[in-house]
Amino acid sequence: MIERKIRLTDTEEVKDFVRAAGKCDFDIDVCYNRAVIDAKSLLGMLYLGICKDLVVKYGEQDECFEHIMNKYAVA
Repeated sequence: MIERKIRLTDTEEVKDFVRAAGKCDFDIDVCYNRAVIDAKSLLGMLYLGICKDLVVKYGEQDECFEHIMNKYAVA
């Protein structure tokens, strides 16, 4: 299981992230405190809010998704 931290700062970044997650054929979870949301759910991702450090958990790799993860990674 791969775990990485990201931060999305506006709704366009959320849409970009969800679009990339939707193209993957494996499960991707996004966690914030006790909430766990499917990364492919736009409403769920918007529910978590923006400008927060989110933990993304996934079990496989996809080149396009990794590009998005690197784009929004928290150092």
